[in-house]
Amino acid sequence: MLRITELKLPIDHPEEHLRPALLRRLGIDSAELLDFTLFKRSYDARKKSSELCFIYTIDFTVADEAALLRTFADDRHLGLAPDVSYKTVGHAPEGLSERPIVVGFGPCGIFAGLLLAQMGFKPIILERGTEVRQRTKDTWGLWRKNVLNPESNVQFGEGGAGTFSDGKLYSQIKDPKFHGRKVLHEFVKAGAPEEILYVSKPHIGTFRLTGVVENMRHQIEALGGEVRFQQRVTDVLIDNGQLQGVVLDSGEQIDSKHVILALGHSARDTFRMLHGRGVYMEAKPFSVGFRIEHPQSLIDRARLGKYAGHPKLGAADYKLVHHAKNGRSVYSFCMCPGGTVVAATSELQRVVTNGMSQYSRNERNANSGIVVGITPEDYPGGPLAGIELQERLESLAYVLGGSNYEAPAQLVGDFIAGKASSALGSVEPSYKPGVKLVDLADALPAYAIEAIREALPAFDKQIKGFAQHDAILTGIETRTSSPLRITRDETLQSLNVKGLFPAGEGAGYAGGILSAGVDGIRVAEALVRDMLGIAG
Repeated sequence: MLRITELKLPIDHPEEHLRPALLRRLGIDSAELLDFTLFKRSYDARKKSSELCFIYTIDFTVADEAALLRTFADDRHLGLAPDVSYKTVGHAPEGLSERPIVVGFGPCGIFAGLLLAQMGFKPIILERGTEVRQRTKDTWGLWRKNVLNPESNVQFGEGGAGTFSDGKLYSQIKDPKFHGRKVLHEFVKAGAPEEILYVSKPHIGTFRLTGVVENMRHQIEALGGEVRFQQRVTDVLIDNGQLQGVVLDSGEQIDSKHVILALGHSARDTFRMLHGRGVYMEAKPFSVGFRIEHPQSLIDRARLGKYAGHPKLGAADYKLVHHAKNGRSVYSFCMCPGGTVVAATSELQRVVTNGMSQYSRNERNANSGIVVGITPEDYPGGPLAGIELQERLESLAYVLGGSNYEAPAQLVGDFIAGKASSALGSVEPSYKPGVKLVDLADALPAYAIEAIREALPAFDKQIKGFAQHDAILTGIETRTSSPLRITRDETLQSLNVKGLFPAGEGAGYAGGILSAGVDGIRVAEALVRDMLGIAG
């Protein structure tokens, strides 16, 4: 199979024009083109003066590949297509009595469990939250009625935190074995739209994700795996550096010498338990900040110009970075086009925000985290110090918001000017249960406030209107990533507990759905190699 890149066509081209365009580019007759597959479609809107076009990467087969390669020997845009098919590392032998355990059923746990099931290992998957349908009801209970279920919410439950997000499926991780393609293909198999295989920034959206993760659970169960909900792990059994099993909050003990920890970044009680059991971990950097909202139409005009609102382009996104004078980096995080700001706490009397979009991305506002990077030097005190800082900030946000799960908020113009807001402007905040207008200068450390105040006018130079007075900031965003790392060795096991495989976002090895899914695959493979005695 061959691959050609940089095939450009006008935004409004009919679908049937793609094959003739490919034939013209290759200079061959229709009979010579045996088959073709769309691998990627993107566009570049950075040059406002030029006409926007789609840029295609296409994999194809022809009758005489060698002749075509000779013809295009000097064309760097045509060559052999890489093999992106997935290849398993092994299969469970007959009569295997030990069943591996996966703790957590977010993206990492789902793909770890699915891969283990596909290789015949019949994993036991333990999820502290509820199945996705009940979880959705519980989450709406906070958003609509200010009632939090600490074990079933935006953070905990089937699908993990990614289920209540934009459903982004792109990442900048190194992926030499193309595990990301395996993730995308499994999502499509489970009901995600096929376009995620080729659009440059694929996403699924919350409502579609709920059905997709449910279907993936059914696949795991059909292959002999077991998914158990409302099963919180409260202890790990370790004997002379070898994991022996786990203990549940019910008191039940499950024996296994191979456990994947796919906890997610909010399992603070589990992190504390692991630290108490001596599992090696270390503090790592993360970020804190606010959610910012603008009219989506403003972002569309700034990013797409005359193509704003074009149905084939959808809602525009952005990615912004500013290096502040005080040495801090401020950047946009988890940008949600046409989405909403959501209540994302998993703990009583704390306020946390996140962003979410549906597949349609047709809500009136765009939102993004505007966050400041912080390091363990900012929160000395050991591996758990970052968690303690998050907890203090989230508790403060709860009080600033009125102690009822409403979030503290402020108009951007007032924030830059350093005065509390007294009334909303033209941008209506989307956060539910609601917001309370305050002075957000009290919500974060002074160095973070200083850096964000400097960054917003700088971002306005890239997106006109970004620092408009009526744009709204909602606080706070603290769970951008795990504040610690459960460090692992070259076999992807804990440094000091054999058989324990830290994985995904909570362990500090992923950030987002795609990278978490990829890490779940990698760790499942490592576990299988260890069980079968296969070299890595």
